[in-house]
Amino acid sequence: METPLDTVPHLTDASKRLAQRALVICENRVELLMVEVQEERERFLRAVVLALGAVIFGLLAGAGLTAVIAVVFWQQSPIAALLILTALCVVVATVLYVRLIRLQRDWQTLPTTLDQLRKDRECLEKNLN
Repeated sequence: METPLDTVPHLTDASKRLAQRALVICENRVELLMVEVQEERERFLRAVVLALGAVIFGLLAGAGLTAVIAVVFWQQSPIAALLILTALCVVVATVLYVRLIRLQRDWQTLPTTLDQLRKDRECLEKNLN
């Protein structure tokens, strides 16, 4: 039969192994988080550049369309020309607003990291119970 002094080294070794494994798991999770943050940053920058391009060319196209509508309809009715332009702007603004709301609703930040942390918690709860 082992004496209490004989179990102390076993407990110490087990505690060290447990601590090492916990540190390895934490290191892996931090690395995963860093990779996902980098991906999110790149995705955000790409989205900003594309949005700026779309805004610039959208403004140019809108200015051209405004000039065409104003020239075509101004002789017949200046009020009708302005109403057509206003209606067109309202429709475009509404469509863009709806798409923005949909994008915000479906946005997920760091989904893989959160999923992995959820799995870690479930595994830990299962092993502790």
